[in-house]
Parts: sequence; C-alpha cells; structure tokens
Amino acid sequence: MRLIAENLGGERGGETVFSGIDFALGKGEAMVVTGPNGSGKSTLLRIIAGLLRTAEGRVWLDGGGDDFPTIASASHYLGHLNAMKTALSVAENLEFWRAFQGEPALDVEEALETVGLGGLGHLPFGYLSTGQRRRASIAKLLISRRPIWLLDEPTAGLDKASEERFAELMRGHLQDGGILVAATHLTLGLEG
Repeated sequence: MRLIAENLGGERGGETVFSGIDFALGKGEAMVVTGPNGSGKSTLLRIIAGLLRTAEGRVWLDGGGDDFPTIASASHYLGHLNAMKTALSVAENLEFWRAFQGEPALDVEEALETVGLGGLGHLPFGYLSTGQRRRASIAKLLISRRPIWLLDEPTAGLDKASEERFAELMRGHLQDGGILVAATHLTLGLEG
C-alpha cells in the first residue's frame, strides 16, 4: 500500500498556501510536515484526508485493495478538535467511533489503559482535562484498524510523559507497516 501525492496544491481563502507537493509513502514510512502557524500544514492534512479539495494535483491510495479502496477508508484523522461529545462518557464516545470505523482492534478499556486513562471510561468526556481529552482522542487511533494515521498537531495539550507514550505508539504503528503523516511545529519523537 502506498499513499501518493503528485503536484499537490492547496488554497485557503482563495490564496495559494502551497503548491507542487510530491510524495510517496509506503508501509512503515512517515512524513512529518513542520512549519509555523498558518503555513498550510493543516490544509495539507485536510486535503489528504479528503476534507478539502485540492487546488491542483492529486492524492491517492495505491494498493489498498478491497479492504481499503480509498484514503478515507484507510485513514484515521486526528485534527485540532477531539471529535468527542462532552455529555457522553469517554467509553461511549470510543464505542461510537469503534462501531463507526469498523475493523475493531483494541477494545475500549485496553485502548484507554494504553494511553494512561484506564479506569476513566465511565466519566463524561467533558470532565476530562485538556491533556486527558487529547489522550482519549489518541485512543481512537487504537480501537479500529486503519493503516494510515493523519495527525494534526497530535501532541497539543500533552505532558512530557504522554508525548513519550504517544511517540511509542507512533513508532509501533510504523513497525507494524502503518503509514503516518503528521503536521506539527514540535518534535514528535520519530526523528532518527
């Protein structure tokens, strides 16, 4: 499986923010896009995820087969917003995403344990701190099998220990043959 972009360009508010982007990522490969705020990192991820149209060029998935015929079917997208309902419990939110995304991987409690939130699944999502909310959102990556992770500022709100735990999860995803595209202005622990 390969995620491929050719002459990709993006706009925001009718203004070009990037153009001429080419890449090909295969199993076990990552691309970390860095730059200051407003440089088009989030726009690039949203285009790859299919949430925005390209201004030019194209992006596609090669070799996804019947299991993953499109980028959307193969991807987890973790954006700035956590995409969780504050009135539902953490577990209810994750059960929804697990059912919606299909192809179960870890069960909800196991995913919560993995991100350091074991025993908190019963709490309303709205009761969690900013860092806990982000970790619950990271748990979404673990509850259903998707080979491509699209991560927009994934460590925002995390403490150092949680950043290190997430770096381990990303490295594990890559070692298992996953593909990762992350946009950040911070280091992610994938360097080297």
